[in-house]
Amino acid sequence: MSSQGPKNGEVWLTWEDLWVTASSLKDGNKAILKGLTGYARPGELLAIMGPSGCGKSTLLDTIAGRLGSNTRQSGNILINGRRQTLAYGSSAYVTQEDTLMATLTVKEVVYYSAELQLPNSMPKSEKKQIADMTMKEMGLQDAMETRIGGWSGKGTSGGQKRRVSICLEILTRPKLLFLDEPTSGLDSAASYYVMKTIASQCQGRTIIASIHQPSTEVFSLFHSLCLLSSGRTVYFGPASAATEFFALSGYPCPTLQNPSDHFLKTINGDFDQDIEEGPTSRKSTEEVINILIKSYSDSDKYRAVQSQVAEICKQEGEVLEKRSRASFATQSLVLTKRSFVNMSRDLGYYWLRLGVYIVIAIGLGTIYYDVGFSYSSIQARGSMLMFVASFITFMAIGGFPSFVEELKVFHREKLNGHYGSGSFIIANTLSAVPYLLLIYFIPGVIAYYLTRLQSGFEHFIYFALVLFTCMMLVESLMMIVASIVPNFLMGLITGEGIQALKILSGGFFRSPNDLPKVFWKYPLHYVSFHRYAYEGMFKNEFEGLNFHDKHMKGLIKGEDILGNTWQMDMDYSKWIDLAILLGMLVSYRLLFLLFVKAGDKVKPAIRAVMSTSPQQINSAETPLHVLAA
Repeated sequence: MSSQGPKNGEVWLTWEDLWVTASSLKDGNKAILKGLTGYARPGELLAIMGPSGCGKSTLLDTIAGRLGSNTRQSGNILINGRRQTLAYGSSAYVTQEDTLMATLTVKEVVYYSAELQLPNSMPKSEKKQIADMTMKEMGLQDAMETRIGGWSGKGTSGGQKRRVSICLEILTRPKLLFLDEPTSGLDSAASYYVMKTIASQCQGRTIIASIHQPSTEVFSLFHSLCLLSSGRTVYFGPASAATEFFALSGYPCPTLQNPSDHFLKTINGDFDQDIEEGPTSRKSTEEVINILIKSYSDSDKYRAVQSQVAEICKQEGEVLEKRSRASFATQSLVLTKRSFVNMSRDLGYYWLRLGVYIVIAIGLGTIYYDVGFSYSSIQARGSMLMFVASFITFMAIGGFPSFVEELKVFHREKLNGHYGSGSFIIANTLSAVPYLLLIYFIPGVIAYYLTRLQSGFEHFIYFALVLFTCMMLVESLMMIVASIVPNFLMGLITGEGIQALKILSGGFFRSPNDLPKVFWKYPLHYVSFHRYAYEGMFKNEFEGLNFHDKHMKGLIKGEDILGNTWQMDMDYSKWIDLAILLGMLVSYRLLFLLFVKAGDKVKPAIRAVMSTSPQQINSAETPLHVLAA
């Protein structure tokens, strides 16, 4: 056991009289944590246990600085007896969900993460050495060449995924490790091996884990136990002494029964069951919980906890310093490489679309084959270009599911401080460009030359550039939607709806002069990129061409068709339309960056001592931003 105060290289974490209240329109203010006091010591594994809804994840998020913006807290949370935040590299948080790239192998996932997190000053060989050593510590040496796996194919097991998630967060050798439900979804054997691996990492490290219902073998691995019920402390102290506490309080654990099962059954207030207190006496669950809480608050154990917290706070330890990590340029390069590999292996990202595009391009080319220069070809050319600019690009939303999965990985890594939003967006853009060039160029060549649109390499290049820009715009639009609407199905429907409105107001289905002025023309027609895609493609195709009129009495100039039939604005050239599209593309990417930054704001790591009282936190006057740094 560690000594009674912080030493150099150690992290002691204390919380005192901690209250947390959540606010909602439906339920108003509701206290989730109610006056909790405790501590976590280096070299020990502290388990936070309790029935569902007791507040264990909230406690973990509170002391790790991850509370949402709709919560308020009061009380003292100190690191090494000081008011300080957790600096990058000094702490790590492993989420309940294993959010990993399914297409990468275990070794690739860890190697890329090491390159992102470890500083530029460290040689690449040393980073690989650290990654290899960490994988070996977590027992992953036999799974290094196995892909993570997911919906697209079988890969690593649940226990291996969990160990990979932990592996990523301990590459920087953090002194403080938080784990949210590390055994969730695992069978008893996998749970034991995962927790045994975690417990083996305690040397020189402070580990805090919320856990629901551990087996007897897993429970024996805990050094300390924090038992919660309805946001109140039922027990805090050595895990091995919890059974004795329950027995002294009148609720002994039956012989051969798992202690954690007994604890959770006794303090689960969701089911109002009578609990036997003796041969002839029974009490309701709520009464039993109150008896246990009072027993703990009146016990020497509670006074010992208060004394330990006070002792730690007196002996101020070292200030945690932020560790260096890879530079912005290195992060952008590594993320680009990783995203490129992911896109190349994920069939749903681009390859399936490429196959569908080729089939559609052949269909377009055969339907409009050698369209000619007759009067009827005017409508045919317009319809073909409209289909390309609208529905071919509309199908770019097909990559939305894969992008959502990549965005989940980004949110986890950004929240843990691995890199920022800027490097992710640059990497995502650069890695997508080669694939988009491929999936527009091949179908574009097929459709353009089978239809025999206006000859000349310059005309084809312009056609291809507009098609490429439109695809990038649709992808950017779907990225913005994904950052605002996290639900997959709702995001897909929202993106489709926005696309449909833009197509309707683009100026083909209804001529620009005939569009209703309210909403459809102002502002939708002018902010819809389809308008400029139609204009650019139509000008590129019709300018310089002559068509036979329907009575074969003369020729109709393409410029007249643009101005009279299609009602295009002829005051500027097609290159201005392309420039506007490129400007929109930049704007969409900047909007995506803005929404990602705005939607990813959480309270920074651990806060200093707050002066807010429990009475204030429950009052309507207490502002939601009471925890501002």
